[in-house]
Amino acid sequence: MIVCTGNICRSPMAEVVLRERFAAAGLGDQVVVDSTGVSDEEDGNPIDRRARAVLVSHGYPAGDGHRARQVRPGDERDLVLAMTNAHARALRRLGIEPVLFRSFDPDATGDLDVADPWYGGASDFEDCLAQIEAAADGIVEHVRAALGNALLQQNG
Repeated sequence: MIVCTGNICRSPMAEVVLRERFAAAGLGDQVVVDSTGVSDEEDGNPIDRRARAVLVSHGYPAGDGHRARQVRPGDERDLVLAMTNAHARALRRLGIEPVLFRSFDPDATGDLDVADPWYGGASDFEDCLAQIEAAADGIVEHVRAALGNALLQQNG
């Protein structure tokens, strides 16, 4: 589960990208990817039109059918990816232990927050997608390793 503020920009963009990457890695039928927000202000709303446009312009599905929802206590997943340190703190208050999304980007240094494109223009959504894509393969490899270890424990 990927978590941002309102669940209409960053986290649904990352959800689309990760679904595509897991499918390309042959793991699409083994991994469920979803997203939420720490706020309820966008509850029920579709993916932001600018987020949708940048996904489509890069060859991804549009994220049609997405409806924003707020994360709740008990929304447990094997891996919870927070888009920012503030999101991580909010998740911990709910008893959910997250990992920062950009911590999987081998070239990321310093501030690991995924930039919020909401108040910006098209270039901010492009930058956001680039940050998401830079971490996506690391996330896929992390999950592949976790799935392999789970199989070893089952068969071991």
